[in-house]
Formats: sequence, structure tokens, C-alpha cells
Amino acid sequence: MARKRVSRHPNEFRRLAVKRFNSCENIVALAKELGIQRTLLYKWQKQFEAAEAIGDSIPGNARETRLRKELDQVKRLLVDKALEVDFFKGALQRVEARRQRKVDSGEKTSTVTFVA
Repeated sequence: MARKRVSRHPNEFRRLAVKRFNSCENIVALAKELGIQRTLLYKWQKQFEAAEAIGDSIPGNARETRLRKELDQVKRLLVDKALEVDFFKGALQRVEARRQRKVDSGEKTSTVTFVA
């Protein structure tokens, strides 16, 4: 029969370490402070995220999890909007450059007339 591996760090320690990891700016310093390897923090974070994804999250963290998901969604929308703005800025610059060339060449500028 296979033996169950005994963890050196209890789950409560891991949970607190991951909580600090999520709000920490200097991961290396946190790992040194806790006396563990930096890669272990990343591993624990992935484990806790996976547990939350399948519904094993702690009820107190439900609000935090919901807010994190909402923040991720807002970040994705912001990136999409920034890409759109960049696209339209480039398009506007090209249109203005064409107008500049036509004005300089003595040609009439193009105007669009709508017939109703």
C-alpha cells in the first residue's frame, strides 16, 4: 500500500502565505521571510486557484474571488478598448495624411454627399 506524503507546511500556513503572496510586491523577500522557496509560493497559489475553481473555496473568500474575477474581466476590457483606440488613431492619421497630400497637390478634397 502506498504511503501518504506528509506535508511539511500545514494548510493554514499555505493559505496565509498565498494570501500574502497575492498582495505582495517583492516575492523573493516574502519567500525568504517565510523560509520557503519562491517556486513553492507559485505552486501553492496554483493549487488554491484550482481548488477555488472547482468550488472548494472558503466562504469568507467568496467575495474576494468574485472581485478578482470581475477585476480580470475589467482588465481584459481595458486592453480591448486600448487596442481599439490605437487602431482608430492610426486610421485617423492615415486619413489626415491623405487629405494633406490632396490639398498640397491642388486637387479638390473629397466630400461625401448623402442623397435621401
